[in-house]
Amino acid sequence: MSAAEPGARIVVAGSLNADLTIYCERLPLPGETLHGTGFAVNPGGKSANQAVAAARLGGRVTLVGAVGADPNGDMLVASTAGAGVDVSHVRRVPEPTGVAVISVEDSGENSIIISAGANGTLGPGAMDPALFDGAGVVCLCLEVPLETVLAAAQAGHDAGATVLLNLSPYAPVGDALAHLTDVLLVNAHEASAFLGGLDMPSADAPLPEWLAAAGAFAGRGLTKVLVTLGSAGSVVLDVDNTAEPVVRIAPTKVDAVDTTGAGDAFTGAVAARLAAGDALADAARYASVAAALAATRKGTQTAYPSAKEVAAAITE
Repeated sequence: MSAAEPGARIVVAGSLNADLTIYCERLPLPGETLHGTGFAVNPGGKSANQAVAAARLGGRVTLVGAVGADPNGDMLVASTAGAGVDVSHVRRVPEPTGVAVISVEDSGENSIIISAGANGTLGPGAMDPALFDGAGVVCLCLEVPLETVLAAAQAGHDAGATVLLNLSPYAPVGDALAHLTDVLLVNAHEASAFLGGLDMPSADAPLPEWLAAAGAFAGRGLTKVLVTLGSAGSVVLDVDNTAEPVVRIAPTKVDAVDTTGAGDAFTGAVAARLAAGDALADAARYASVAAALAATRKGTQTAYPSAKEVAAAITE
């Protein structure tokens, strides 16, 4: 595995948010007011995070999105461009830049509320098929209108790219989007919701339980699924791989400081390694290390590791 090999181009279409983060000893209960221990405004948004994560790991990344003509928009464009992402297709619109209000407790756990702002203006018409020509991977999430996600998936599919859909924040999706998705990336809660309430097995559950889950996804038209299980690692389901349809990925153990952007670091790393030609299980193993390193630092994009840092951690 060559961690710095850029591979095919990655198109990330979706959200950019300013992260308004307050740190506290513990998350408040409903109706409770607590004193915080610190505050920061950082660049974020799932798609921007995933683009930065992939670029820092050597990927050639184009970001398609929208921000407001305001200081938060300036910050986001500068941050993504500074990581090496092509931001020439990030539009400026009259609406304010999207924001995420985040609380992070001392354990690293967090709660997040987002306001779409400019992200809500990103329509299907922004998904010009020419943007997807030559792309190897199209990376999508659900922080922009669903019809826009569908248009991007269609353009990526038509261009012959691998369409990677991170089903977060969760929303019901129809068969059209599912059938355009080559790799679905979900956590256990999202997976259960997508499958109509079917509980996901534990990481160490017997093989037949995970085979049943793989069959349920296949019934929705998805043959390759990556289920993340937090501190328990992840599981790759691939019914097309008859020799090894279930692969368990062990977690990378670290002392977490802030898990806010770790999921996006994982998704961006998967995209980068798929674009470089890795098999899905190998991409997931690499992403496990990248996401763990991100969780050892405060912030989102500022916490993401370089390819050199991930390579060093893998060889330890």
